Amino acid sequence: MDKNTALDAFAALSQSTRLDVFRLLIKAGETGMSAGAISDALDVRQNTMSTNLSILVRAGLIRSTREGRSIRYFADMDGMRGLLGFLMEDCCGGRPDLCQPVINEVACAC
Repeated sequence: MDKNTALDAFAALSQSTRLDVFRLLIKAGETGMSAGAISDALDVRQNTMSTNLSILVRAGLIRSTREGRSIRYFADMDGMRGLLGFLMEDCCGGRPDLCQPVINEVACAC
C-alpha cells in the first residue's frame, strides 16, 4: 500500500460512524451485512449510511456485492492487511523479535 492510499484509509476511519461500520463488518466476518442491517445496528439513517459506506468502499476497507435489490457489505481483509502492512513496513529496525508481540496481538486468536 502506498502512502496516499493509507492516508485515504485513515481519513475514512477517522469518522466515528465509519469506524463503527468497519469494526461491525469485521465482526460479521464472511457473512457480511446488508446496508439496512448495518443502519439498524448502528441506528444511523440509511441515506447517511449510504454515504459512509461509499467512503469506506473508495478507501478499500470494505467491499460490496449486490443481492437482488439489496447490497451486502464485507470488511475487505486485503485492504486491512495492506493498511497494517503499511504501518509495520519498517517495523522494529530489522529486529523481528520486537515486532512479534504486535503481530500476535493483531492476529486472530480464534
